[in-house]
Amino acid sequence: MSYSILIVDDSSVIRSMVRKSIDMAGLQVGQVHEAANGLEALEVLAHQWIDIVFADLNMPCMGGVELVEKMAGDDLLVSIPVVIVSAEQNPVVIEALKKRGIRAYLKKPFRPEGFRSVVLAVLGDSGAKPS
Repeated sequence: MSYSILIVDDSSVIRSMVRKSIDMAGLQVGQVHEAANGLEALEVLAHQWIDIVFADLNMPCMGGVELVEKMAGDDLLVSIPVVIVSAEQNPVVIEALKKRGIRAYLKKPFRPEGFRSVVLAVLGDSGAKPS
C-alpha cells in the first residue's frame, strides 16, 4: 500500500528536505502534496485523501497548532495522523501538542532514519517498501 502525504511548512527548503527524507527512508509513497501554511493545508485536505500530515509549528496565516485543532474538529480529518516537524525543544510544549492530538513529534534537524522510525511508528510497518 502506498501512502498519500501532506507536507506543511512555510520553508520550501524544509519541504524539500522532508521529500528527500521520504525517498531515503524507503517508504511506500503514492502522492506527496505540499502546503506553505495551515490554510493551504486545509484546502489540500478538502480535495485530496491524505494518509499522514507533516506540519511545522510556526507558519504565517495558520500554524501547526491551529491546523491540528481544525482537523480535530472535522469528522473527516480527525483520524488523519499529524506529525509535527519543528525545532521546538520545550518538553512542556511538546507534551501539550500531544494532548491536542498530534501523533508524533520530529525535531528539526532530523535524519532520514529518525524520519523513517516516526513514520513507521505512526503508520505501522505497512509504510515500508518491501526488501
